Parts: sequence; C-alpha cells; structure tokens
Amino acid sequence: MKIVCLDLEGVLVPEIWIEFAQRTGIPELTRTTRDEPDYDKLMTYRLDILRQHKLGLPDIQKVIGEMGPMAGAKDFLDALRDAYQVIILSDTFYEFAKPLMQQLGHPTLFCHSLEADGAGMLVNYHLRMPNQKREAVKRFKELNFKVVAAGDSYNDTAMLGEAHGGILFHPPENVIREFPQFPVTMNYTELRREIDKVLA
Repeated sequence: MKIVCLDLEGVLVPEIWIEFAQRTGIPELTRTTRDEPDYDKLMTYRLDILRQHKLGLPDIQKVIGEMGPMAGAKDFLDALRDAYQVIILSDTFYEFAKPLMQQLGHPTLFCHSLEADGAGMLVNYHLRMPNQKREAVKRFKELNFKVVAAGDSYNDTAMLGEAHGGILFHPPENVIREFPQFPVTMNYTELRREIDKVLA
C-alpha cells in the first residue's frame, strides 16, 4: 500500500502564474509566494491585476492550454502510475489545471477552486483547507499507506516532512540550504530512483 504525492507546478508543469505572465506580457503576475508569503494578499493582488486587464477565466485557460507539461513529465508520470498510486497535491486551482491535466492523462489532483461571475471574470478563490498538502499526507498515513512526497518549493516542505520520505525536485538554492534534510534531485531519473528507494 504505497502512494506517491507530487507537487504539480515546478515538478510536472511550469509555474503557471509566471508562464501566464510571460505569455500575456503582464510582469506584475510573476509575483509568487516567494515574493509574498501571505497567500490571501497575493491572490487578491492577482485577481485585481486580471480585472484591470479584463482577463477572464476563458482567456486564462486558453493560455494555460498552450503551455503543456515539462519535457519528459508525461512519460515519468505514466511509468510512476504503472508502479504506484499517484496523487498530485497542488496549491493551484482546478479551473487552471484542467487543460494541463488533459495533457498528462488525467491523473488524480487535489487542489483549490476559483469562482467566476457570469462574464467569466474571476471574483474569488476558495482553498480546500489550510495546509491541505500536509493534511492529505497525514490522512494517507492514517489509512496505512506508505507515503513518499516530492516538490520543489517552500509550500511543499510541510508535506515532505510529513511523508515517510520527502524529496526535493529541482529546488531553488535557498530551499536546498534551508531544508538540508531532504535529498535533492534535478531530473526525473534521479527523482524516480529516490522514490523507489523510499518505497522499496
């Protein structure tokens, strides 16, 4: 009874907000949790920027649909799902991730949701629950699963610490320095090797 929990952005797909900002030419949207640790403040800021530029959910989904997963991500995920149960735990939103999930073969995704008005403009966001990544891993352990988790950034470290084995994937230098307890992998071959090691 083994489960692999993966972060989505930075592990299987590019950082959605950064990629979206580059594709739309709106640099203000490159702001992430690395710049603003208060998630509510960050999301309110993002929704304001989208309103100013009159960008609604259909516009965002179109751009995201053109992004595609990271090179090698689908093959890695397919092989992993052949060996283990895989759950993607992400702080993104179902409405954003949908086009990318189609390209990844519809893996199971736990994330948050967005609220749009009749014109498709985003008016609010709804978190599944606080610390949902860590809480999900905790519940899987209570169900007697052996859990390995992999992610790339600060908002993944709580689930990595909660899992039986936590692995960093292509993390920034500051995360490597601050969390030396987690093995660091830089490509899918290394990540699969570490996953297999924990779940052997």
